Amino acid sequence: VQLQASGGGLVPAGGSLRLSCAASRLASSDYTMAWFRQAPGKEREFVAASRLNGARTNYADSVKGRFTISRDNAKKTVYLQMNSLKPEDTAVYYCAGRWGYSVSYYSSGEYGNWGEGTLVTVSS
Repeated sequence: VQLQASGGGLVPAGGSLRLSCAASRLASSDYTMAWFRQAPGKEREFVAASRLNGARTNYADSVKGRFTISRDNAKKTVYLQMNSLKPEDTAVYYCAGRWGYSVSYYSSGEYGNWGEGTLVTVSS
């Protein structure tokens, strides 16, 4: 499985960005995709997860109500719509994936596939 993330950039506080992550070489849709982020000097943290072939999603408390994860199963792609961005959202965002249906894995170690990170910078 290969994951390709895109969509990062520089945005002022209160602005919006949408990240995309496309999966390739997937043998089935029994797959969960997630977003993690890592700010300078901090550990990588869970942001959101979505089943690729179902509606179930999960979010970190810090982004609930501001971020929305969605998916296009036909394109094997998940999106992270980020609204009302704050300077503390500044981080490198990583797309991750794991086989199975659960969206309740919060540790980066639970995900076996990773894309390259994309930098999101929110200016104050």
